[in-house]
This record gives sequence, C-alpha cells and structure tokens, in this order.
Amino acid sequence: MPVMAVSPGAVRASLADAVPDVFWTDRPALRPAPRPALTGHGHRADLVVVGGGFTGLWAAVQAKEDDPSLDVVVLERGRLGVAASGRNGGFVSPSLTHGLAQGVACWPDEVPTLERLGAENFSALADTVERYAIDCDLHVPGELTLALDERQVATVREAYDLHREHGVDVELLDAEAARARVDSPRYLGGMVEPGVGLVDPARLVWGLAAAAERLGVRLHEDTAVTSLDEDGDGVRVGTEWGSVHGRRVVVGTGAFRGVLRRLAWYTLPVYDHVLMTEPLSAAQLAAVGWEGREGLTDAGNQFHYYRRTLDDRVLFGGYDANYHFPGRIDARLEQSASHDLLARHFLEIFPQLDGIRFTHRWAGVIDTTSRFTPVFGTALGGRLAYAVGYTGLGVASTRFGARVALDLVNGRDTEVTRLGMVRRKPLPFPPEPFRTLGVKATRASLAAEDRTGRRNLWLRGMDAVGIGFDS
Repeated sequence: MPVMAVSPGAVRASLADAVPDVFWTDRPALRPAPRPALTGHGHRADLVVVGGGFTGLWAAVQAKEDDPSLDVVVLERGRLGVAASGRNGGFVSPSLTHGLAQGVACWPDEVPTLERLGAENFSALADTVERYAIDCDLHVPGELTLALDERQVATVREAYDLHREHGVDVELLDAEAARARVDSPRYLGGMVEPGVGLVDPARLVWGLAAAAERLGVRLHEDTAVTSLDEDGDGVRVGTEWGSVHGRRVVVGTGAFRGVLRRLAWYTLPVYDHVLMTEPLSAAQLAAVGWEGREGLTDAGNQFHYYRRTLDDRVLFGGYDANYHFPGRIDARLEQSASHDLLARHFLEIFPQLDGIRFTHRWAGVIDTTSRFTPVFGTALGGRLAYAVGYTGLGVASTRFGARVALDLVNGRDTEVTRLGMVRRKPLPFPPEPFRTLGVKATRASLAAEDRTGRRNLWLRGMDAVGIGFDS
C-alpha cells in the first residue's frame, strides 16, 4: 500500500505549539520539591548510590529492604527524573535481554533462566508499586509489533515463530486483524505479545524516591560526583560541595559516565527523540480504535514506539538514533529535525488524525552497549559496582540491574551474578574517530536493509563479532 504524502505545511502546523520540554516532568503540581545538595565533609554511609535515576533508586530501595539497618545515601547530579528515567516512553518490558531474539543470539543456553528472571523481576516491580502505593499509572495492556511494509511482514512472522518456539503465548495478526485493534492504512500485519506494561515514568521515579525516603534513605539532588577514591575500608566519594565516605558504592549513571572512565568504552550516548500529542477527541479516538491501549512498535531496524496515555494523548518516538562526536551530551542537541521526521511519520501512519497538534517535543540520551544489554562490573577493589547500558529498555530491567550491582558489591555468589550476561562484558566500542565512522556506517547499512531486505557485508560482520546498533 503506498504511503500517503504529508505536506511540509502539515508537519509545521502539527508542531507549531509544541513546547521544547518533557511532557512527563512538565507538570509542576506533581513534581516534588527539590532535595538539598550534599555539602560539607565527614559524612559516612554504608552504601552510597551515584545516580538518582531508576537504577540508583531501585538499588537504594532494595538495599534497605535487604537490611533496614543500612545507612544509604543517593547522590543525583541534577533533579530526580530529569535524565533518561523521566524521558522515556514508559514501556515496562519483562525482557532482560532487549527482546527474545537478542537473548537467543547472545545466551542461547541461558534463555530459559533469563526469561524466568525477567518475569520474576517484572512481578516484583509491580509488587513494589502496589506495596508503596506508587501512583504511576502502571497497567499491562501488552504490546503490538506491527508490519508497515511487506518486508516487515516476514520479520513479524519470524518473531512470532521464535516466541512460540520458546513457549511465549503470542498471537499473529493479518492486516485486517491488526487494523481492527488499531486502525492505520499502513498496517499489513502484526504480533500481540502479552505481559508488556506501560507506566508514567516520571511518577515512577518520584514514587520510588518517596518510598526510599520512607525507608530511611537520604536523597541529595544537585550533587555531582567529582571523584571516587579508595579510603580505608571503603570509598571516598567527592562531590562539588563536599564528600561522603561509603563502605560500598553502586554507580547507575546511565549515559552520563561521570568519573568512572572505564564506562566510556562500553556505552555510547545516543539521542532518541519523542513527541506527545494533545488529548485525542472522542471522534479521533473512534477513528483509530486502540481500545486495548496496547503499546505499539513496528518491525524495522529503524522503528517507532508509541502508546496511548490514560488521558488519551499519544506518545510517538524513536526511529532516529543520533550520536554526536565525540560522545557529546548537550541540551542544545535535544531539539532537531528528528522531530519533523517523527511528525511526518505519525501523520503517514494515522492520516485520519490530520490536524492533530503536538504539545511537547523532547529528546533523551540512551546508554547503548554493543550488545544492547547492560554492562556490569566492579572497581576499587570490589568496593564499587556498576550497572549501565540499558539501551532504551530499562524501566523494568534497571530493577534487575540494581539487584546485580548490590550482589556484586557485597561479594555475593548468586544466581544473577553467575549469569553469562553479568560475567562477560559486551565488546567495547572503538576510540574516536573510528567510533563515529562505525556508527555512520551501521546506520546507513540498517536503513538500506529496511529498504531492500538485504543485510550487507558490514552488518553480517558485526553480527559475527556480536556488535549491533539499535534505533
């Protein structure tokens, strides 16, 4: 089916009123008051957590649940929720391996264990939300993977067969069945995967922070860590305004590498762009259906992710993955032509929503690794552990990553620390300028595969050595 042309004027009109801000955190009535910065020297704690996003907050909560007597401090360089944890689409996937196919490719012998651990982790996340009464709109409508062209029909079928082979109760949809769920002239088929949830990510961050404080955790915002040094039986954590001695340290800083420089070899900061629409009217909702509120994605290498919020907005993001030499992270990079591209794609998928307006446009930095899954490890004689590199699928898996980091830093030999994905690191990225050249070659090759259906020599070579690049 040919793609309906969208005029540049329609794209400009749809974005005319979009504010350059993150929808989730642009709600002053919901956002908590700032916590004080850590100032002065002589502070001590049993556990210092560097990074106040999902990984850090999950680490703090689980550490206190493990041992309520522990003194736990969390240090966040900005405000809670302003980085990736508060900027994402809010998809809560039970997968720990960035999808079943990636798990099978990397750890075929461990897939049953990883799938079980992922399900247990998801269940524990939902239990935490309920026990601490975290008001974050968590619901589990499942996910639809949709085919936008004939090549993607074959990709969806392959995914369906793989899931069925591994006992996952997925459903294959033809074009008519897919459009009965969500109506778009672009949809040629799809797959329904149950068990995928959706959440308001900022409210999850804020709720976890409140739960941590109720457990006795001390939270400090606007506290950038400037140094990490062995100090007696622990680590001296230096900050802009002071320092704290931690018997143990967990680092969960995502794409922001901070002072642990080894992370620069394993993570690539990639900008992902997002749009949020105004609330859809009753007529617009009737035109698209989507009564199940499933999370949606499509099956290309360069893919979109989109969802219907509980107040009937549509979040639409993905496709472009922009890396800036030499790993630059800058707020000035958040607004770009990628938003125009997303608006055009949205109107191509949903031509019946012509005239829709976007209210927010933003971007976030994803911490990508070469195998799409986190990198774990220890430093400073085992006194520090880290978990970073969730590649955009961390809302749930950060809880697991925090569990791994806590076990590592406490020297525990557990089921999770024995996993191959924990013991063996992904291949490091090359130094610049080869890193930038590799990213450009990979992006061009993936786009060519989306157009032609053929995987070129560059991509086949990267497959052979276990390196990829995710849109």
